[in-house]
Amino acid sequence: MRVGYFQFDPVFGEVKRNLDVVSERLAHVECDLLVLPELFNTGYQFVSREEAVSLGEDIPGGATTARLLELAAARRMHVVAGLAERVGNAVYNSAALIGPSGLIGVYRKTHLFAEETLWFTPGDTGFPVYDIGPARIGLMICFDWFYPESARTLALKGADIIAHPSNLVLPHCPDAMVTRCLENRVFAVTCNRIGSEERAGKKRLTYIGNSEVVNPAGNILRRAAGNQVDLSVVEIDPSEAREKRITPFNDLLAARRPEHYSS
Repeated sequence: MRVGYFQFDPVFGEVKRNLDVVSERLAHVECDLLVLPELFNTGYQFVSREEAVSLGEDIPGGATTARLLELAAARRMHVVAGLAERVGNAVYNSAALIGPSGLIGVYRKTHLFAEETLWFTPGDTGFPVYDIGPARIGLMICFDWFYPESARTLALKGADIIAHPSNLVLPHCPDAMVTRCLENRVFAVTCNRIGSEERAGKKRLTYIGNSEVVNPAGNILRRAAGNQVDLSVVEIDPSEAREKRITPFNDLLAARRPEHYSS
């Protein structure tokens, strides 16, 4: 199975431009699962809830989902993309999983970071896992990495691969995802963005890049530079994530003792 990420520098508010960049770069890619950044179509640094509402879109009825549906069908691939999802008066920081035959599912971010709490409604989907045939795909977004329960929940639900759209500004996540993969015996595709944003007098946000693919042994199969556009695809065997034995005597999940984990 071929999995990958497209790390780039979205321009805030320029939805058509950002979609054009993605469509052009992915027009000839050979990939089964491709992950895009968090809020890839709008940019990240909102300055008001009204702005988030204005740039939010219906899923699957919005222009962004429509373009991704065309792309996934044309390339016969699955795409995970982060975007602002508008539902009535609510706006969620969401990720859509789209396949060649249409929309498969939507995840709404559970753990909102910093000023996201001012613009977005906390997610209500839980952590979903979707079977796409060759692999089971679990979804989480950016700051969810800070909570080990996120990846563990996806592993317990049977995820082989965690698709992780991100807009990372803290330096720790790329290395932390190595631990998340090792402690859950899963693959992860983290797709971050690059560049910076400084809007309406707000503090400049600089994104760290370092998108990556990590395997269940905690090995980094590919990691992007911190400041370069990068479209990367690697070959993996999803069945490696189904082997949970650490030793002949220790099965990672079967040996859990949750009766001792509550506070």
